[in-house]
Amino acid sequence: MYSGVRVLAVNTGSSSVKLRVLDGDDRLAWSADLGPLDEAELAGALTSAGAVDVVGHRVVHGGERFRAGVVVDDAVEAELDALAPLAPLHNPPAVAAVRAARRALAVPHVACFDTAFHATLPDEAAVYAVPAEWRERWGVHRYGFHGLSHAYAARRAAALLGRPVEDLRLVTCHLGAGASLCAVAGGRSVDTTMGFTPLDGLVMATRSGSVDPGALLWVQRRAGLRPDELEDALEHHSGLLGLSGLSADPRELFAAADAGHAGAALALGAYLHRLCGQVAAMATAAGGLDAVVFTGGVGEHDARMRAEAVARLAWLGPAVDPERNGAAPGDAVVSPEGHRPAVCVVAAREDLEIAAECRRALG
Repeated sequence: MYSGVRVLAVNTGSSSVKLRVLDGDDRLAWSADLGPLDEAELAGALTSAGAVDVVGHRVVHGGERFRAGVVVDDAVEAELDALAPLAPLHNPPAVAAVRAARRALAVPHVACFDTAFHATLPDEAAVYAVPAEWRERWGVHRYGFHGLSHAYAARRAAALLGRPVEDLRLVTCHLGAGASLCAVAGGRSVDTTMGFTPLDGLVMATRSGSVDPGALLWVQRRAGLRPDELEDALEHHSGLLGLSGLSADPRELFAAADAGHAGAALALGAYLHRLCGQVAAMATAAGGLDAVVFTGGVGEHDARMRAEAVARLAWLGPAVDPERNGAAPGDAVVSPEGHRPAVCVVAAREDLEIAAECRRALG
């Protein structure tokens, strides 16, 4: 019944909604990009998408309960509502989009979770060394995010390399406004840089990444910050923007650093230092390295960032061919012919992973 289905993928972020219709052969049939979620605008756009068989929704956080895509009914929708505190910037608009779309389109709806790909993390990678009550009562552990992107990037890189993903040890690098790495071994996530929330891990555009919790406690006490003020500082005024005092855009920072701007140079240095150190950590978790895979807005489009990162990782073996790297047309191997570990660029296609999740959920 569901082979060859026409899927509408709804990718709701904190500041935009991307709509993609994929036909039965996963070809893009229709698309629309909206601004911040407006339910009336979304409902109108959905009616322009044409007939579809199923709607798949990206939901950032699935909590303890959801470890794979799930068909949404009223009970599941209520459970999704209850997860809002785990990802307050991302889950509420996603659930609002689910609600609006269910009213607008009388077809099955499937929630697809960014945390689901990381459900395979071994305990040693997922656990935090915190009191047992925190872990057992409140579920404090590493969930990981960007799972839809990491899963697709791993499969697509394997195809580019002409090898089964199950035979490869990959480090997938989703670099955008938010950024995370994933160690993929045997086609499964075995480690990742984001943790209980999407704040953890790498330096990002405006997010801090990992910070000593003792430093946060010290600043909170010293400045008398409320939790919401601390959250705002870490989410919106940190990262590349906070370090440079100039911009969150790496392209602007490279230009400024070349012109002698010290803050821009510091921001890029810290970004690359954390990124490359964590690539090495992910390679350790994967048990080796067959390829580094770049995806996401920065990973796909910033050839200089890729070249700078790979240069710092030369001791691990990866290399880029300058001509290939500079001309990467989307999905490409940008390392020299036959070089291992390889370096790949993959255009982020969360819509394709959402479509695959929908078909799995529908059996």
